[in-house]
Amino acid sequence: MIDTAFLWETLLRLLPGLPLTLQLAAISLLIGALLAFALAGMRLSGLRLLDGAAQAYILVFRGTPLLVQIYLIYYGAAQFPALRDSMLWPFLREAWWCAVLALSLNTGAYGAEIVRGGLMAVPGGQIEAAQACGMGRWLMFRRVLLPQALVRMLPAYGNEIVLMIKATALASTITLMEITGLAAKAISESYRPVEVFLAAAALYLCLTLGAGRLVRLAEMRLLHGQGNTGGTHS
Repeated sequence: MIDTAFLWETLLRLLPGLPLTLQLAAISLLIGALLAFALAGMRLSGLRLLDGAAQAYILVFRGTPLLVQIYLIYYGAAQFPALRDSMLWPFLREAWWCAVLALSLNTGAYGAEIVRGGLMAVPGGQIEAAQACGMGRWLMFRRVLLPQALVRMLPAYGNEIVLMIKATALASTITLMEITGLAAKAISESYRPVEVFLAAAALYLCLTLGAGRLVRLAEMRLLHGQGNTGGTHS
């Protein structure tokens, strides 16, 4: 029988881990998105060297578990004297920075294929029309390619956002006290894993539902904006 009073008490106890979970997810997604656009640009550059380097990166980070990547960064960096003596060491010796780095590198690899697919899905006629209007490459990307690609990539990127929120739970394995870290501590003190994990699951469910709702609102706004634009030009 589940003790609802203890469940509620545990839920309140896990709430202080919410800001760290959101912080890890938001910063990692932001850095990962920038990395994803860079990798997608490399894949679409037409240059074999850049395309090959981007493909290798994506293969490695999509083909290995995120937990292993976190461990390699957190525990592996200390094995290299050059890193310990470099200006990067004050960051790499901190669990928070290692978690952000691993999460960012991982989501960047997955996001790169989403971005590339979205850009490739833009009809070629739109690009030709923009070129015929005399648009430069950057202006064409900002006014034509990016708005249409965003509509196509947003549903898939929404799934990546949800996955990244859940992936922050792995940060607890390197001592960070986010939701799962606090849950593990609560279990070690109470020996009641069912109620504790139910409370943690409830918090993650609220986060992922909220993120999904925000993505859907953004998608509707983009579609509405494109509809208004289309109506103006017709």
